[in-house]
Amino acid sequence: MQNRIREKRKELGLLQEELAKRCGVSRQTINAIENNKYDPTLSLAFRLADELGLTVDELFHPL
Repeated sequence: MQNRIREKRKELGLLQEELAKRCGVSRQTINAIENNKYDPTLSLAFRLADELGLTVDELFHPL
């Protein structure tokens, strides 16, 4: 699963740590998701999309 988290996070001027805190996860989790090493749970995907101002469909797409 590819995602636009890094792109959108940087566009909004957020650090991984800031996004992680807002979503209730660790910075390492955000890093792993951005690097396509971990697929988030559905609830985390919705929190990430909400924090980044996108829909889940806009944020994630299949390879």
